[in-house]
Amino acid sequence: MPWFGPSFDAVLPIGFALFVWWFSTGVIIFLDNLPQRSFRWSMLAVTLLAGLAFHRLGTASMDVSVHGAYTGFVCALTIWAWQEMSFLMGVVTGPRRVACAPDCRGRAHFIHGVQVVIYHELAIAVGAAAIAAFCWGGANQVALATYVILWGMRISAKLCLFLGVRNVSERFLPPHLAYLGGFFRQRRMNALLPLSVVVGCVLSALLIQVAMAAEAGSFETIAASLLATMAVLGVVEHVMLVLPIPFEALWNWYLRTRAAGRAEAVLQQIEPLKTCCPHAAPQPSPVAQ
Repeated sequence: MPWFGPSFDAVLPIGFALFVWWFSTGVIIFLDNLPQRSFRWSMLAVTLLAGLAFHRLGTASMDVSVHGAYTGFVCALTIWAWQEMSFLMGVVTGPRRVACAPDCRGRAHFIHGVQVVIYHELAIAVGAAAIAAFCWGGANQVALATYVILWGMRISAKLCLFLGVRNVSERFLPPHLAYLGGFFRQRRMNALLPLSVVVGCVLSALLIQVAMAAEAGSFETIAASLLATMAVLGVVEHVMLVLPIPFEALWNWYLRTRAAGRAEAVLQQIEPLKTCCPHAAPQPSPVAQ
């Protein structure tokens, strides 16, 4: 049966991957823009979930049923969510937490850019090694493949933001990571992005061919469909970096929490002024602008 035919077995993994990707991304953005006092509880919750995911990987890697394919996929996304939240909440970033001077260019600017994310990148590599260890010898490698696809696409997207794209999406940065905006460059195109799109398209096409060649509803079809959907989403993400389209509108529902978080940051800065000089009129904070 054709992969893009009306079969529910073919549509379900695509719809499932799309929904989980959209919803989990929105939840991460939502939590990251809550007041910072909530970060410890968010990290505790996602750490417990990541621990459960690792615990489940051992048996899931031996399960080549449809359920096993979905389990491996969800486990990988859960572990990836920990990586994303630990970075966006400022828990695992890098030794540098300030933007470059306006005249910083070339090699020095690139080194500074590496310094702001190096601990995060090492944590992702450790996560990949841990997933590989838990899945070692198993016939179900959906978790590792999903994680590696996310990792590769994310590295490429970060480099594209550094080299320059039209849509830098700085509005996604929470106040405590505002310095990262200094490492984004706005320009129409860079040399890496077309190469990344081509590689992503080739990978997507190969995975789609695997899904089409396998028996409908089988483990191979479900696994390849899930992976192909993530690869296609990575390509779409790269394309949207250079198109004049507000891609971030998909998650506009998180803006209320960002406003609340910024309001709290302003109050935290105003309170010391009231204590030291109760008659002084506080100046507006740049965070609130």
